[in-house]
Amino acid sequence: MALLEEFRAFIRRGNVIDLAVGIIIGAAFGKIVSSLVADVLMPPIGYVLGNVDFKDLALTIRSARLNPDGTVADPAIVVSYGKFIQTVIDFLIIAFCVFLLVKGINRLQRARKEEPKPPPEDVQLLTEIRDLLKNQTAQTPGAIP
Repeated sequence: MALLEEFRAFIRRGNVIDLAVGIIIGAAFGKIVSSLVADVLMPPIGYVLGNVDFKDLALTIRSARLNPDGTVADPAIVVSYGKFIQTVIDFLIIAFCVFLLVKGINRLQRARKEEPKPPPEDVQLLTEIRDLLKNQTAQTPGAIP
């Protein structure tokens, strides 16, 4: 039972929930970027390169071996470098988006650190009292400065 209570306390921490939300959103973002690359970016790039479909780019090391009845005895050995190129482009886009996000967050944090924080209310009140006393002693004749 103690293990279950400890697990509940762990789950209730804000950081764990924030991490879970981040992972879910990151997975969805990855799917969006994959679709962007595969469905939007790669077709025009393939067209410019002479109607090349990157998904089909592959190097066949060994062709499939067929049985006399036409069934596959040994499958082909293929290096699908076109899919790899798409995955690299996916990664670069995601990495660039994360870079921009972190850069924006760092800029906000620096701006927050640079803002002068007003002193606490009690310090402001004591400063005002000090200034009033200074002014009062300065206006009183014969007062020792």
